Order: sequence, then structure tokens, then C-alpha cells
Amino acid sequence: MARPREFDEAAALDAAVQCFWARGYEATSVRDLADSMGITGASLYNAFGDKRALYRRALDRYVEQSFLDRVGRFENHMPPRAAIAAFFNEIIKRSLADKDRKGCMLVNSALEVAPHDPEFQRVVADVLVQVESFFRRCVAAGQRDGSISSGQSADDMGRVLLSTLLGIRVLARTRPERALLEGLVRPVAALLDP
Repeated sequence: MARPREFDEAAALDAAVQCFWARGYEATSVRDLADSMGITGASLYNAFGDKRALYRRALDRYVEQSFLDRVGRFENHMPPRAAIAAFFNEIIKRSLADKDRKGCMLVNSALEVAPHDPEFQRVVADVLVQVESFFRRCVAAGQRDGSISSGQSADDMGRVLLSTLLGIRVLARTRPERALLEGLVRPVAALLDP
């Protein structure tokens, strides 16, 4: 009969997220992971599989706790224009508070892992499509209620907002300056003005 797990799997996965997020995939060893998760290497393999499988679960957890949580809080509880503004305000706030300059684990994965791994390329691309879709839905809803300009298509504005988000997350790693990050959003927000 299998022994019950002697550790909190969710807490261990959260620790793995923090470890991968701080160091990146390549620079994180299985020993680093086991130590940060408070488990043995054997327990790590038994519970999560190999390092790559754990990274996939950690990335999924990060997306769930960051992007999906943010969309759930904003999209259905705020007017569309306010949801977009709140999204960017929170991203800038998080970027400025990131003293270790870890950036966004998803963007880090897009740059480090996805170019060399077709599975992770699909995973990252799928999440970026979800981000773009969130922006597109907000723009389309704002165009319908008159709070957002119809001068550009919702599809195009979704892409512009996605690229602005990615720019913020990359720049914040080297230049976490409020004026810079807010300055990236202001001209794009002006495109939304009716």
C-alpha cells in the first residue's frame, strides 16, 4: 500500500514556482527545487515527475494565480475600460514592487524555454492568446457601450494591448521606473478614448 504524502503538495508547488521564477528553468537544479520545496529529491520525482514536468505544473500554477485570477477579478466585475486600466495599474504596481526584478514567469518562459521546446512554445502561445482575448473582449464590450473608440478593430487593439503588456514586463526587469512604465500605457490608453 502506498504511503500518504507527508507534505503539502500545493505549498510545495508554490515553492517551486518561486524557485523557477527567481532563477529560471536552466539555472534551477533539482536540488534547488527539493530544498526550496522542503522535500527530498525522491519525493519530488514521485509527486511531480522530472524537472520539466514540475516546471510545466509550476508555470500553470503561476498563470492560474496571476493572469487568470486578475481576469476573474476585473473582467466580470468592472466596466470594460476600467478593467483594462485596472489590469495595467496592477501590472505596473507589481513590476515596481518586484525588488528582485523577477519579471513575469510567463514572459521569462517565452524567452528562455519556449524557443527550444515545442511543447512550451504551445503552452506560452496559448496563454498569450488568452491574454489577447481578454483585451479583445474588453475592447469589444467598450465599443458596444460607447466607452471605447471604434476607430480601431477590437482584434487590433487586443494585439496592441498585449504588446504593451509584454513591453512593460520586459522593461521592468531592467528599468523599473514608474514614469517609464506609465508612459508606455498612456498613449495606448488614449487610443481607447471615444
